[in-house]
Amino acid sequence: MERVPTTILCEERCHLGEGPTYDHATDTAWWFDILERRLFEARLGSGEVRIHQLGVMASALARIDAERQLIAADDGLYIRSISDGAMVLYRPLEADDPATRSNDARVHPSGTFWIGTMGRNAEQGAGAIYALHRGEISRLFPGVTIPNAICFSPDGALGFFADTATNVLYRVALDGLTGLPCDAPEVLLQHRGAGGLDGAVVDADGLIWNARWGGGCVDVYSPEGEQLRCLRVPARQASCPAFVGPDLSRLLVTSAWQGMDEAARMADPEHGRTFVMQVAAHGRPEPDVKLANS
Repeated sequence: MERVPTTILCEERCHLGEGPTYDHATDTAWWFDILERRLFEARLGSGEVRIHQLGVMASALARIDAERQLIAADDGLYIRSISDGAMVLYRPLEADDPATRSNDARVHPSGTFWIGTMGRNAEQGAGAIYALHRGEISRLFPGVTIPNAICFSPDGALGFFADTATNVLYRVALDGLTGLPCDAPEVLLQHRGAGGLDGAVVDADGLIWNARWGGGCVDVYSPEGEQLRCLRVPARQASCPAFVGPDLSRLLVTSAWQGMDEAARMADPEHGRTFVMQVAAHGRPEPDVKLANS
């Protein structure tokens, strides 16, 4: 396992840290503590971190424009005002099913937003992956237990997603102009060994950076599924990466202490913290999500 220079971005422990993203225009990283209904905002230049308490269980966000964000939550998609934190429901999503919540999500280069849902207790097959395309939500892949690793190739021609419950990472051909599938998903790789496939992001070279839940690392794969690197993360339950910084050369990684008893937390002293790693690679700016009137 490769060790790279790593610092703690935020000492505050997340029960379930997830959904990091980076606003390149303001040098600001955002991520969630899903179970505690918190949104973290980190100004990387100053090191200032603010924690916003949310009224919903949210898991991911996308930038709409300089004033607004789109947040995926347990009952739908919300538009959030950055200036005052006000949130308005934009589209319901599985709002009639209290047993499910949102999970992993990411924006395709076209501006289409993919969102995963799952059972609150990871019930088998209770989740799905949806796409918000120009204001309309469609269900892409049903019967997913724990949707994760949603990410896209730089040209938008390929999409990736995983079901952590089965440790399978899928690849699917996409229409680069819409971010919607052209074909059925195919198995890219089956992870075997310690830990499970969690959140992922694709770098500027098209490589897939996947946080390994329970493995304390980030694995790097080629678009053909070959493992190229394995980077140590100081917390066992690494959950999701995002490239950050003005040149997108650092990797922010969230973590969690969900499901860990006192002994497990003692054995994992950095559990739930959020890290920044020097990884000798470069990411890409996250695209803005496009709504119906964009």
